[in-house]
Amino acid sequence: MSRIGKKTVSIPAGVTATMEDGLVKVKGPKGELSTPMVDDLTYELNDDGLQVKPANKTTRARAFWGMQRTLVQNLVDGVTEGFTQVLEINGVGYRAAVKGKVLNLQLGFSHDVDFDIPEGITIKTPDQTTVEISGIDRQQVGQVAAEIRRWRKPEPYKGKGIKYRGEYIYRKEGKKK
Repeated sequence: MSRIGKKTVSIPAGVTATMEDGLVKVKGPKGELSTPMVDDLTYELNDDGLQVKPANKTTRARAFWGMQRTLVQNLVDGVTEGFTQVLEINGVGYRAAVKGKVLNLQLGFSHDVDFDIPEGITIKTPDQTTVEISGIDRQQVGQVAAEIRRWRKPEPYKGKGIKYRGEYIYRKEGKKK
């Protein structure tokens, strides 16, 4: 049994959930999101919220049960609060700045890296070494953060590079003389 799948997804006031055309659609104050429904699961919308249950006792139904419930929860959280990922830049001369719809990164290359900000994502740079990525779609926020981090991953000797806030970088000892 899935412990996560058993929980009901509570739908707060101001948020509406509908199930049509094989999609679970959630509309709230920040926007509208949808995810496809899996055939092996049943979706019930009642006063408590939205309940996801397996339709049969197949392995596929049990495998998708908890994940699909979490995806629906992410839709509800996205349209109410949104998601934020914070990146920190470490290194001498490494900095970031937002110029219109482009994030400009100076990461020690011979040229600046210009990253086009996709639709539905907002990027802020409170200071030169912090990048805040926010949006309503959790998957898209994480994907954009991963693409930015890919330009200069943190290295284990000095810790230079782009890392997630709270990420632990395993440090190595350098050469001994």
